[in-house]
Amino acid sequence: MKKIDLELLLEECLSEGKKVIKDGNVADYIPELKNVNKENIGIHLYTLDNEEYSASNEEFTFSMQSVVKIVLFALALMDNELDRVLSKVGVKPSADPFNSIVKLEETEDHKPLNPFINAGAIASTSLIAADDYQGKFDRVIALLEKLFDRESIEIDEKVFISESTTGDTNRALAYFMKSRGILDKEEDVEELLSIYFKSCSILASTRDLSKLGAVLANKGKAPWSGEQIIPERINQIVCAVMTTCGLYDYSGEFAVIVGMPAKSGVGGGIVCVSHNNMGIGVSSPALDSHGNSIAGIEMLRVLSNKLDISIF
Repeated sequence: MKKIDLELLLEECLSEGKKVIKDGNVADYIPELKNVNKENIGIHLYTLDNEEYSASNEEFTFSMQSVVKIVLFALALMDNELDRVLSKVGVKPSADPFNSIVKLEETEDHKPLNPFINAGAIASTSLIAADDYQGKFDRVIALLEKLFDRESIEIDEKVFISESTTGDTNRALAYFMKSRGILDKEEDVEELLSIYFKSCSILASTRDLSKLGAVLANKGKAPWSGEQIIPERINQIVCAVMTTCGLYDYSGEFAVIVGMPAKSGVGGGIVCVSHNNMGIGVSSPALDSHGNSIAGIEMLRVLSNKLDISIF
């Protein structure tokens, strides 16, 4: 990594990101997300030496949305043999939108292409081991408390209700998977989706995402405590799929212009992994046509180019 003044660089990233906010739109298919401040923008770095750098227009939190799919997939892998997970969800990139049902119908085995589209994340949630559905959510919260290095993880109740009442496309995905045996026939789809919607509604900050990214950058080990939070092999699998599938049907372009494992969400957050170096959290709710933060990508592009941290 190039030697550079990181505080000044982050201000430059923020400035460049602000310029493109006007070109994006906040998510509107989840009604509550329309109410966020479009001008919110922030970036936070957490290094493996436990140094932190940040820049933002103000302090704010946002719902994790698809960023939480990292945690759902990691838990599925931690609780099951890899072959079982791969029998329910693939690891192939998708050229379709994240909530598309097309490939589920077209593929011979009817399993989701990858764990970072909605169908795949729902399948991952079904594989989390627990005595009941609330137990699944408790597992998600417990892992996030370790990854964020804090307690009192909260959900945005308004976003949760909004997702639940408008989530019929996700219901269609889940019931289709149940009809094809991807979800077990005993699966209570409504209970499963409630846990999925709650998980997507968890509130986070750019600092939270940077600490999550730092664990992934450190082979699953927390830089601040040395605890192996995610087994190293599972961490490797998660980062590999983030590289190929983390930004939906924009993942290829992102690999070219930024070149790091990342996962985005329609709440505006993106977590990015600079291996053996740092975790990066960015957020800005204005989205491009693929459902990714337009300013977030721009900030990551500037950062990657200035520090020369693309893995390619």
